[in-house]
Amino acid sequence: MLEVGEAAPEFTLYDQDRKLRKSSEFLAAGQKTIFAFFPGAFTGVCTQEMCTFRDMYSELETLKGRVVGISVDAPFAQKAFAEKNALTFPLLCDFQREVVRKYGVAFDRLGGLEGYVSANRAIFVVDGHGKITFKWVAPDPGKLPDFEAVKKALQ
Repeated sequence: MLEVGEAAPEFTLYDQDRKLRKSSEFLAAGQKTIFAFFPGAFTGVCTQEMCTFRDMYSELETLKGRVVGISVDAPFAQKAFAEKNALTFPLLCDFQREVVRKYGVAFDRLGGLEGYVSANRAIFVVDGHGKITFKWVAPDPGKLPDFEAVKKALQ
């Protein structure tokens, strides 16, 4: 599992608009990126989490932070999820489950479904040099992150 101080694994994933995005494009000097892994679009806790990030986005920008959501959902589901909830930050689609494995946040048997692998709910704050400066992994996917701790991680 990745730890604070380590280099964040690089990746390339499709976003909700079916555009390939590299993790490096979200990293800029003087800024931090919140990679917010979530189990699935249109689920109650995931909707609450992504909408909370939406509602606090201007505050995060003031702290020189940005959000990138990542789940195993397809771009089509992510697009509908973003539109329904007025999410303006990128939602990346790890439908091959490579990134959730690289970050150590693959969750087996979500909802008790044998063979179904999703992302666990997890937050990685990465600085402009690609170094992990904050990490939180949910004890179970139904738990929300401490949003105040995420804001503190940007300071």
